[in-house]
Amino acid sequence: MTATDDVHIAHGGTLDPEGNALNPVGSDEKTWGWFAIFNIWANDVQSLFGYSLVASLFISYGVGGWTAFAALICAGLFVMWMVNLSGAAGEKYGIPYPVLARASMGTQGAKLPAILRATVAVFWYGVQVYFASTALALLIRSLTGAAGGTEILGLTSIDWLSFVVVWGFHILIFWRGMSWVETFLNIAGPFVYLVMIGLVIVLWQRSDGQLLTATATIFANPEGTYWSELKGFIAIVGTMVAYFAAVMINFSDFSRYAKDKRAMVLGNFAGLPFNMILFSALALLTTGGAAVVFGEEIINPTEIVERTDSVLLGIIAAITFFAATVGINLVANFIPAVNGIANLAPERISFRKAGLITSLFALVIGGFWSSFISQFGISGFVNTLGATLAPIFGIMIVDYYLHRQEQLNEDDLYNMEGGIYHYDNGWNNAAVKAFAAAAIFSVATVWVPWFAFLSGFNWVIGAILGGLAFNFFARHQAKA
Repeated sequence: MTATDDVHIAHGGTLDPEGNALNPVGSDEKTWGWFAIFNIWANDVQSLFGYSLVASLFISYGVGGWTAFAALICAGLFVMWMVNLSGAAGEKYGIPYPVLARASMGTQGAKLPAILRATVAVFWYGVQVYFASTALALLIRSLTGAAGGTEILGLTSIDWLSFVVVWGFHILIFWRGMSWVETFLNIAGPFVYLVMIGLVIVLWQRSDGQLLTATATIFANPEGTYWSELKGFIAIVGTMVAYFAAVMINFSDFSRYAKDKRAMVLGNFAGLPFNMILFSALALLTTGGAAVVFGEEIINPTEIVERTDSVLLGIIAAITFFAATVGINLVANFIPAVNGIANLAPERISFRKAGLITSLFALVIGGFWSSFISQFGISGFVNTLGATLAPIFGIMIVDYYLHRQEQLNEDDLYNMEGGIYHYDNGWNNAAVKAFAAAAIFSVATVWVPWFAFLSGFNWVIGAILGGLAFNFFARHQAKA
């Protein structure tokens, strides 16, 4: 029995849905191999937004296809490096992100970054539930030919039915615990790839073999200069790093379930650069095929499916879009939200209770997204919260690797009344100062036009500033 198992037993287990969502994972519960880690990233990439984003990179940035591919690979390698760093403590000690944050921020101070991450996650969880419901509504319309009837708050009766069913489906998965989450991710990831390959084959046939020729024109960029290619390369890397920024912070929420460090590292290597290459190649081929068949470059896969006028393809695509959206919702939104909410009152809020709280917020946010919330310019609010999280990454990494040499006291991480991580009434003043100083810059990049040129890299710079500031304040505090 390991020390982690001792702490795990002392805190009552973690995979019990009625148990504390933050309890450490014991060795008997660390069951995720490299393929499960791989599918975390497969599901994180395979959303409708992810497809549109990748497809647009080859069209909107004014660079050749090979430059875009090189940028995607570099971004994948960088993110892989970052999550290996942030996920190491989770894999070693079986702890989630809010508990890891206690080491650097304090047992009470860690509630701040945890709830900020949870707020962002809850919002996007509700929105993604709505987007997943549009796939189910597409399926119902494809099968029945019904229009949906009168709109209520911007949604038809079919839309509302689809939304409630998808909302309930999410509850069904998390109610059974993390083992069901793992199972769904392992099924959804490969399934989406199979359907994308099928869509490429359909477009190949309809393009009379001209798909590769059309794709080659997207790769060609005869007017591009060295400087324009370099600027496009940097912009694409920044865009993709920003896309994965939130998961980079809380990757220990998933790495804690990895069998061992090798499974985590191998899963991240296969899951990031490989998924970026495969998914981007399929998105590019689909875009090229659509350009031949429909006469224009279409970056929205739902529009491609609609133009094929195939009921069968529409049904398959609806199921695929549903699986892809639910997959990314579980990875990027649900788990961070549950852990962040549970961290507010660890002894009173179980995994299921935190999941229900998340779902209730999602019911309101997703249900009113199309008619009200999307019109409020809420993205600025959410982006601001996301920007404030950037310094936390740097603070945690510097604290864990530089100041603690990868050694944590597991008992004290769960001691909310005392211990070495209690600091000054639960707050580490050095971390708070570093967080505040670096967060000012991160938030400024969202609202101050002068910092617009840092778009995409504001998160990285904020993380670096957070780490440097924390190192300075922590050393000064130690000398005092």
